Amino acid sequence: MVCWAAPRTGAFCYLMKHTRLWLILISLLLGLLAWQALVALGDFPSFILPSPRQVATRLVEAVGDGSLLRHTGVTLLEVVSGLALGVGVATGLGYLLARSLPLERLLSPYIVASQAIPIVAIAPLLVIWFGPGMFSKVLICSLIVFFPVLINTVVGVRSVPSDLRDLLRSLRATRWQTLRLLEAPAALPVFLGGLRVGATLAVIGAVVGEFVGAKSGLGFLINVGRGLYDTALVFVAVFTLVGLALALYGLVAWLESRLLAWQRAPEDEMRAD
Repeated sequence: MVCWAAPRTGAFCYLMKHTRLWLILISLLLGLLAWQALVALGDFPSFILPSPRQVATRLVEAVGDGSLLRHTGVTLLEVVSGLALGVGVATGLGYLLARSLPLERLLSPYIVASQAIPIVAIAPLLVIWFGPGMFSKVLICSLIVFFPVLINTVVGVRSVPSDLRDLLRSLRATRWQTLRLLEAPAALPVFLGGLRVGATLAVIGAVVGEFVGAKSGLGFLINVGRGLYDTALVFVAVFTLVGLALALYGLVAWLESRLLAWQRAPEDEMRAD
């Protein structure tokens, strides 16, 4: 939100931030009330649909015995490792594809084919080939992150204006200087958009891998709760996954606001005048 109404005092931004906060809190409260009303009116047993109070009680128990934190740490490590691997490979390959049309034509059938196969279909094969340990989960995360980051990298690099390339070429800029001064800043907005998508997809990849075969992690915790008809535990694990995905998405959004601050600076100054 641009503080154009009160650029000196920041009163407008203060009001808007607190308004958004209250709207979020009201929305969550209404959701909890609707959930509680559904449980009360439907008279569902706890193994079908637990009440918010039962889920909160199970959450306190899972935090108290350390199981939730332990399994969350395992899933978080898998997600971060898979995200780092997928983003690193996708960014490097995406840059090469953006700069080489023959290479893109050579590899595009394999890249598209890899995305035509659902990750849930190849996850069992990866677990069989690489074992039920962490590496197979990291590999599944990286595969599900790979495609959106790759495409956004290619689109971002190819969106660089040709006249700017010609300008740097006339100044005899090296390939590294062109990448650092022109291509990377120009492709950064599109790349960060793909990273936002990839950050949330990485959580899905980790859970899919843990569903197939794991001894720890939030996906494993969901399987345990399902087998014991402990539906409240399933809700706790699912809500933890949602919080994990939101945290990663917010971290990328914060990183985007920092790295792309130079884009908003001219607009802010113009509105302030």
